[in-house]
Amino acid sequence: MLRTPDNVAFIPWLRDRGSLTARIQARGRFAVRVLRQRLALPTADEARLLGIEPGELAWIREVALLCDERLVVFAHTVLPYRPCGPLQVWLARLGNRSLGALLFSHPGFRRGRISFKRLDDHHPLLAPALGALQLDQPATESLWARRSHFRFRAQSVLVTEVFSPQVLQLRETGKKAPHVAG
Repeated sequence: MLRTPDNVAFIPWLRDRGSLTARIQARGRFAVRVLRQRLALPTADEARLLGIEPGELAWIREVALLCDERLVVFAHTVLPYRPCGPLQVWLARLGNRSLGALLFSHPGFRRGRISFKRLDDHHPLLAPALGALQLDQPATESLWARRSHFRFRAQSVLVTEVFSPQVLQLRETGKKAPHVAG
């Protein structure tokens, strides 16, 4: 990723391979707001990365992550409908808990490569992210995002995290975050 004036502040958030939940918890009161969780069509690149046939449905979960009641991250998770396995059950039972709490606490999960991208108005996740983060479209032309590919046995899941500019205003509180990762 090239360092440019508009992304240099986001680099530590984009490159961090640790738990995003723990990182936010170290900066204030953390909460998850579930926006949607349903069977839907993944984007073309998500389907390709997960080996999903065109037109095949996947489990999609979208949440907003908050710190001290400020919207700081929009998270978009895609889980293939098949093969069936424990991930579908775990995802269905998460409720208002962080998926990261599961991903980083279970030793069977493996995080693959992290990719970074600036989402602009041509990307299908920009509009949902702007809505979830309550940002104005004309004032916010693009947002930085990262995508992680996690594997658990024969299953895999993509997690895209879109960062609000608000995340840059968070400061560590000095207290240790609870060991609930994500």
